[in-house]
Amino acid sequence: MDLEHYNKERSASLDLLLRFQRLLVSKLYPGDCGGQVPNTYSPDLLGVGSLLKKYTALLCTHIGDILPVATSIASTSHRHFAEVSRVVDGDLTGILLPELVVSVVLLLSKNAGLMQEAGAIQLLAGLLEHLDRFNHLAPGKERDDNEDLAWPGIMGSFFTGQSCRNNEEVTLIRKADLENHNKDGGFWTVIDGKVYDIKDFQTQSLTGSSIL
Repeated sequence: MDLEHYNKERSASLDLLLRFQRLLVSKLYPGDCGGQVPNTYSPDLLGVGSLLKKYTALLCTHIGDILPVATSIASTSHRHFAEVSRVVDGDLTGILLPELVVSVVLLLSKNAGLMQEAGAIQLLAGLLEHLDRFNHLAPGKERDDNEDLAWPGIMGSFFTGQSCRNNEEVTLIRKADLENHNKDGGFWTVIDGKVYDIKDFQTQSLTGSSIL
């Protein structure tokens, strides 16, 4: 009964936090700006942005404390990972964080200047390493990574299963080689120590070369 009471209390608290989070996002979402001068923001809007930053800081502090412990326990076995994932999924990490990230990305696409002013993005970026360590424990991670990265323009040889099994078959590319190649109009990038050619993907990307 104590556990049931605790779960109900936690759900109510999380629901309240989720409503508060959505309220902040809705206040920052650009509506009819009327005659507002670009890159100038009202004190009220800056206040909401500051509140979002404080909220994000508190949320990130909690998640930053939880994830290392979760990762340590989940690394024991696949069964432990499944149990820990279930717990994390019902925590702030699984309920508030995913929607907050999507909301911040949406706000960034609508009003990048205001979001930079608010400073919440840098706080969320600090969680990437913790999240990456936890996600790398997931069963089937290698297969999922290969499927996610196999877009047109990426060299398919990295995903055929033949790569990196034999050190003699691996081509080593120095940093100077990569820089010279890119200066000559190429587009190589490094992800986890491997060099990928994303030149073809560059023409398809909607985000522009700077983000790539």
